[in-house]
Amino acid sequence: MIKKSLIILCILFGVLAHSQKTIEKRYESDELQNFRNVKIYLPKGYEKDSIANFPLAIVLDGEKLMDLYIGNANFFAATDSAPEQIVVGIDMQNTKYRDAGYIKENSKLTIESKKFLLFLRDELLPYVEANYRTSPFISIVGEGISANLITYFLKEETPIFNAYLALNPKFSKDINTQIESYSLSRYQPMDNTFYFYTNSNPFMKPEYSTAANNLATYLKSIDIKNFNVLYDDFSKSPSAVSSIGEAIPRAFSKFFEIYAGITKDEFDKKIKDLSPIDAITYLESKYLDIDFLFGSNLGIREQDIFAIEGIIIDKEEGRHLKDFGNMILKLYPTSPMGDYYLGRFYEESKQFKKALFHYRVGYGKMDPADPNADSFYENVQRVVNQR
Repeated sequence: MIKKSLIILCILFGVLAHSQKTIEKRYESDELQNFRNVKIYLPKGYEKDSIANFPLAIVLDGEKLMDLYIGNANFFAATDSAPEQIVVGIDMQNTKYRDAGYIKENSKLTIESKKFLLFLRDELLPYVEANYRTSPFISIVGEGISANLITYFLKEETPIFNAYLALNPKFSKDINTQIESYSLSRYQPMDNTFYFYTNSNPFMKPEYSTAANNLATYLKSIDIKNFNVLYDDFSKSPSAVSSIGEAIPRAFSKFFEIYAGITKDEFDKKIKDLSPIDAITYLESKYLDIDFLFGSNLGIREQDIFAIEGIIIDKEEGRHLKDFGNMILKLYPTSPMGDYYLGRFYEESKQFKKALFHYRVGYGKMDPADPNADSFYENVQRVVNQR
């Protein structure tokens, strides 16, 4: 029994080793004038698909946070709630307060922390983007004083990051004044989407939890439509460590909301009142954005097709069933769904010959063992009886 268990474990670890890859690199930095230990995690899909691009996450405090971040990333990807990600972790175990420090009197970065910021912006990021297939969506993660550091990237004239994850932050006392000086309203006209997540917990010093709450309140008050702010006060969290475990998946749910299938909330807020043609356009745009931002050429999920089906059928007397059917036929030529909607369009238009053609073609694409095959064939019989 023990031997069998060991064999199973060996097989399991062997599969994992071949399905994902972590590269350890000792990076020589001109800005820092020393070496930095960096880990680069490539998801299992990276090796499987030699063309696909993947969103990138830069994780400060990599010695603590990288494995936790990767675990959440893989779980969200496995449940089709987020794309797989390339994750880069920077070891800051012995250098954190030098790398991320600021002057308490005026909240400005120290000379050393300015260099570290330049290392991230001008050396590490270009290196990763040049050597790995990254998509345009980039996140950055920091904890404690590192969470304060990542806010300085908000002042970049051309935004570098789409998503900021500031965990258990130790924000400077002037954080609101600092952020206000960045004129974040300039994000408004940009054809992009941005996210800022932060949290507090009962184990933080009062000045830090207050600063986190005040910053989130200020950012929300600016009301920039494409700059999404999420703040959680984990007042019942049993420890500072556990609050990080709560925060990361909460942030993921927001950062990757566009990637996930259409939820009831998304349907109710953004889709249900649309016209049929606008609903089709919304669906096509959603998946174009997914492809561009995350490098994920998913096609359109069947569940999302069914989500807008009622709008296409019930509104405007079903006049857009033909557009809907052609869209699905283009995406899924071997699926009977496109032919079903085309058949329904022609049947309701009393063009029974064309309706019968598409119903028969659709039925021919089905496996005879499919439990829906008999009910699909009823469409053929119904049209035959009407001719």
